[in-house]
Amino acid sequence: MLDHPLLENIAQMFAYDKKAPLLFNSGEFLVLFTAFLSIYLLIYKHKFARVLYVLAFSLFFYYKSSGIYVLNLVVLAVVDYYAALWLSPAKEHPRRKLWLVLLIIFNLSFLLYFKYTNFILDNIAYLAQKDFKKLDIFLPIGVSFYTFQTISYLVDVYKGEIKPCRNLMDFGFYLSFFPQLVAGPIVRAKDFLPQINQDIVFRRDQMGDGLFMILKGLVKKALIANYVAQYADLIYGAPGTYSGFENLMAMYAYTLQIYCDFSGYSDMAIGLALLMGFRLPDNFRSPYNSLSITEFWRRWHISLSTWLRDYIYIPMGGNRKGEEKQWLFLMLTMLIGGFWHGASWKFVFWGAMHGAGLFVHKIFSKTVKDMGFNRQVLRPLDWFVTFHFVALLWVFFRAESFVVAFKSITQMAFHTDWAYLIPFMQTRGALLAMMVIGFAIHFISEKDKERMAEYFGTLPVLAKAAIFVLVIQLILQFQTENVQPFIYFQF
Repeated sequence: MLDHPLLENIAQMFAYDKKAPLLFNSGEFLVLFTAFLSIYLLIYKHKFARVLYVLAFSLFFYYKSSGIYVLNLVVLAVVDYYAALWLSPAKEHPRRKLWLVLLIIFNLSFLLYFKYTNFILDNIAYLAQKDFKKLDIFLPIGVSFYTFQTISYLVDVYKGEIKPCRNLMDFGFYLSFFPQLVAGPIVRAKDFLPQINQDIVFRRDQMGDGLFMILKGLVKKALIANYVAQYADLIYGAPGTYSGFENLMAMYAYTLQIYCDFSGYSDMAIGLALLMGFRLPDNFRSPYNSLSITEFWRRWHISLSTWLRDYIYIPMGGNRKGEEKQWLFLMLTMLIGGFWHGASWKFVFWGAMHGAGLFVHKIFSKTVKDMGFNRQVLRPLDWFVTFHFVALLWVFFRAESFVVAFKSITQMAFHTDWAYLIPFMQTRGALLAMMVIGFAIHFISEKDKERMAEYFGTLPVLAKAAIFVLVIQLILQFQTENVQPFIYFQF
């Protein structure tokens, strides 16, 4: 037994706690990453030591997030590594395509079991008019993300777009890389594997960019998203007991929350990777600036939308088989994208509505072009409609059920009184200020964001440290009692 409090705390730091998975925005992770980076900076020039060290830490990080289910990740890494060697076009086997299909099914089987078993049983029970007891199935964090990564790797190797990785440790490093392991971005092997064998050179601007991304992510997630989430949770807990105006504010609050939460994680993941000498792809580009739903999906969760395009939409036929089939392929792709987000019909509905939105936008754009309208005149209207279409559908994303979602929408549609604005400002001034700040940060132009990052990089070390201390103090000032998990961990 460990009787000393210090030893007990250290032992607890290395143990898995189902109720408190390791999160980027926790003090525990800050301590662990600081210790990790201190050793990493001593060995990063030696490729074998670097890969082994990061691989070991990544598996430990995932163990701290999902416990024994780290073995699920290990199994997929080993199987897909050897499978890819066999799938290479150099292996001219007549049944390569069949084996690719079987391997994809094998990879998806883990995701289907952990994420969709109870959903399937619930629907069977409903159709059979019987009551099936739900299974106690733990959902490993990030399983949706690394499953898509392994599938894209196998498909790319099969098509000859990349050569199979010849080192199991390198492939394990790619699949388990901890900054993006549990909530993306979804990284393609062709973009990441070459970086493993490159010499790492740390530049001042790169380190400055990494620290700025981490700082930006902390502000988004731990300060803004966590604070506005308290109001969204309150309203969506019982939307019928609140006015239409309060439900409207909850819609805006959650629209901000899910952006700051998810993009905040992506920012931190990109920043942590930069501090280690690796580059991850952008995952968000000011999505609420979009003038159409098509543009929105080019800016929101970019790694997922491009994955769906490249591995589902285009293989089905894309826009190569006529306009009618294009709409069908588009709808099927968005339905799959919606179902990927969660094992519930409301996510399928969410995906279907986005698919319908993409269809309507394409028809509308063609009609406007044929009629010769000046699109510049319509830009404010385009933005307003797109933003509120997206925001309204987030209600289904957030609500616990269709009943709750439609109740909130009904309140907004029929019981909104703008006279509530002044009392709302008086009683919830801090919330309103946080929402204004959050949306203002989002709507800053990309060029201005780049200038801010460049300026931050030029600051002295003490100034950077002072800014971090200030941000942490603000987070402590506004935080809730517990460290809040990232929304997309459930996906």
